[in-house]
Amino acid sequence: QVQLVESGGGSVQAGGSLSLSCEAAGYTVSYYMAWFRQPPGKEREEREGVAVISPGGSSADYAESVKGRFTISRENIKDTLYLQMHNLKPEDSGMYYCAANPVQPGRHLPLQAHDYSVWGQGTQVTVSS
Repeated sequence: QVQLVESGGGSVQAGGSLSLSCEAAGYTVSYYMAWFRQPPGKEREEREGVAVISPGGSSADYAESVKGRFTISRENIKDTLYLQMHNLKPEDSGMYYCAANPVQPGRHLPLQAHDYSVWGQGTQVTVSS
């Protein structure tokens, strides 16, 4: 059973940077891994896909709103997923979740919450203006 634990959230002013980490316990080498966020006041079902990375780390995709500002990466030897966030904006605030799922046929770099079966508990990111 894969378990995910996020860390690295915090409060920062607009324009600042934060780095998130997600440590995985269990076998995730053949999993897609992704970051999602739940903005303040939004329900769990409204989680937004932020970034996804392929099992080997060679391919990634991002939400349009974060392209050029966020970078997703993974170190499989450490079973760790990362999200580097730069030029943060107030609208980036929310609870950030790490998610993982085995690769499924026909699903390439999925960034929808329903594509993921394993979730962490989340780490809070607050960006003030």
